[in-house]
Amino acid sequence: MMRDVSIHWEEGVQSCSAVWHSENGIAAHKKVVTADDTLTADDAYHLACEGTAILWRGDFQNARQLLQALVRRIDKPSKKSKRASKRVDKSADATPKKTAKDIFNQHRLIQSQRARILGMLLIQCNADHSISLRRAPDLSQACLEAYGPVTQSYVVSLRELLGVVSVHEWRKNGLPILADENGEPVFVHPHYGVFSPVRGEYIELVCNAPLPKALDAESTAFDIGVGTGVLSIILAMRNIKKIVATDQDDRALTCAKENIALLNLGSQIEIVKANLFPAGKAALIVCNPPWVPARPSSTLEHAVYDPDSQMLKGFLAGLKNHLLPQGEAWLILSDLAEHLELRTRQELLSWIEAAGLLVLGRIDTKPKHSKAFDDSDSLHFARAAEITSLWRLKAI
Repeated sequence: MMRDVSIHWEEGVQSCSAVWHSENGIAAHKKVVTADDTLTADDAYHLACEGTAILWRGDFQNARQLLQALVRRIDKPSKKSKRASKRVDKSADATPKKTAKDIFNQHRLIQSQRARILGMLLIQCNADHSISLRRAPDLSQACLEAYGPVTQSYVVSLRELLGVVSVHEWRKNGLPILADENGEPVFVHPHYGVFSPVRGEYIELVCNAPLPKALDAESTAFDIGVGTGVLSIILAMRNIKKIVATDQDDRALTCAKENIALLNLGSQIEIVKANLFPAGKAALIVCNPPWVPARPSSTLEHAVYDPDSQMLKGFLAGLKNHLLPQGEAWLILSDLAEHLELRTRQELLSWIEAAGLLVLGRIDTKPKHSKAFDDSDSLHFARAAEITSLWRLKAI
């Protein structure tokens, strides 16, 4: 849904405007110039760095190439910055060593600055989501899925637009999450703005953890924070008869409903809009909350960042009132925050104890994603040591 905020620019002698759209919540740019294929990458980079947005009027494919050129200029330090870095290295012994939290905060700042610069290259879309540029592909379906129907022309960053296209391909082709009893892959289809289950290690934990005996008496489960519906789907395929899945985000609720319908699991899984828990009690309650206790910089980051561990604390605090006798809760959580010094293991254990819960056991796994093996990543020290765990909890 488009926000009622306009972006303004001059085109020749004419004053122009359109609706401004940013999923990251970036305010409409104040300084906007139009540009075409004659604009050099160096000039574009200087404009973006000084806070001037570039509304593209040239060839669409050239705009994509220009964006890549901006990426190269951001990610490749200049000779001057390299010399400065060497001088800093020589005097490193005289400066205090950065903490893990310092490194994380610096990483977030760099990522924010990078996103700001790359977000300065803008594209205008028509009211039918088409793009009136040479060699522009038909992105109308992808934009319709992400933004819904609109009635006016709008301007969006090319970087965001390419993200919309990437998710459209995921939604169209699906993401394999596991194999069914016949060995055939089972797919979920992520929607724009819904966290995609690309990290398979936590899926394997939920597939393989021993089911609590309380399910024998009452085969019910709650899935808190349903997202794409992946955990509910796994529980249904593990023959749990009734699963109630909750979320507060409308995009997630729509996505989960569609995925569940595609797999004909609607008779087992009910989707409910709720803050954490639905009404009633269950023999099994699962939750994969955001893993990093930091403030998200956009609505798209809410699945990753949980300010002050609010969702995690709320989940733990409410479990005792929603578990059936002998019921069990599965908390799927990475210890990345501990390696980044954003949360301690003792804090987590104290929240579990304060909620009247007992740890029955923990199943651990190492990450398999590429960043865990990329030693050029500033957070590699934490990612390489990361463990993802399924905590088995019960009420005391």
